[in-house]
Amino acid sequence: MASSTRDAQPAAADRTEYYVRLNRYGAAPLWEALKGLVTPQPQPSCVPAIWRYAELRPLLLEAGDLISAHEAERRVLVLENPAIPGMSKATDSLYAGLQLVLPGEIAASHRHTASALRFVIESEGGYTAVDGERTTMHRGDFVITPRWTYHDHGNPGNSPVIWMDILDIPLVNFLCASFAERHESETQPLTRPEGDSFRRYGHNLLPVDYDGASLNSPVFNYPWARTREMLAGLERNGPVHACHGFKARFTNPATGGYAMATIGTFAQLLPRGFDGQTYRSTDSTIFCVVEGTGESCVGGQTLRWAPNDIFVVPSWTPVSHKPDADAVLFSASDRPVQQAFGLWREKPGE
Repeated sequence: MASSTRDAQPAAADRTEYYVRLNRYGAAPLWEALKGLVTPQPQPSCVPAIWRYAELRPLLLEAGDLISAHEAERRVLVLENPAIPGMSKATDSLYAGLQLVLPGEIAASHRHTASALRFVIESEGGYTAVDGERTTMHRGDFVITPRWTYHDHGNPGNSPVIWMDILDIPLVNFLCASFAERHESETQPLTRPEGDSFRRYGHNLLPVDYDGASLNSPVFNYPWARTREMLAGLERNGPVHACHGFKARFTNPATGGYAMATIGTFAQLLPRGFDGQTYRSTDSTIFCVVEGTGESCVGGQTLRWAPNDIFVVPSWTPVSHKPDADAVLFSASDRPVQQAFGLWREKPGE
């Protein structure tokens, strides 16, 4: 019995010609793209990477000789993931960079829809001002710049101020929602005394008329001294997590949620002798080493790290940590966004 026309396999040339005609009408065959669209597990574009501070710091200081803070607006070395150069991405969803403010300089006030955080690496008197309040920055401080808030930075001290920037720029740009504008003055007017936000919101109490409308924490500087004290308390009281050591999440004191709406932030203590079990999760993560030396195995690749080094663990990539002695890591990821949409997964102890 002869095969029907429907059962007969068309020639490859027929399909190619058909696809060309589809293209003329702005259409395409799903069956040719399905495997790349609906993947059995995450397929990140970024790869494991590490930026060594000892190598980048001299280059950052060299930038200070080549371009002024005024001309650059923000004098930053972008940390580009080697798998996606030219995209200004450390991970698929997050931007990261190292910013320099030299003694006597001011980085002029502006605002943008992308949310930003600063993790301070070097500072003796440097400051940032956010939405009318200035805060002095110290090494290890985690400082928030919520979306669409004016912010400027300055360095009245005698030594360079350097911090790691992390922004949700890739997410905002993916949604075509980016806006930005400069303040009419180089520095914004200060309307509240330094420390006001912490005094109001940082003591497990809230002003009775606080409306909680913001998705970001009303506290915008999380001092390293308090963070380190909390981690030490976790270590004293235990237990140690097999994958994370002693890990804590920075929170919004008004809601108990993440400190930032789009970027999750964490601090973890890896105690002496810790040999972490493998862990994977869907949030791509940027780590900055605060204390100690050690190594992380990321996707089968061993990354040796030292203080101020920055490294990336892509989505769903196995990672385990092993310090040489006590070590502390700060990290940031897109976990709040994934959890908001019910997409986040983890697989500990694999």
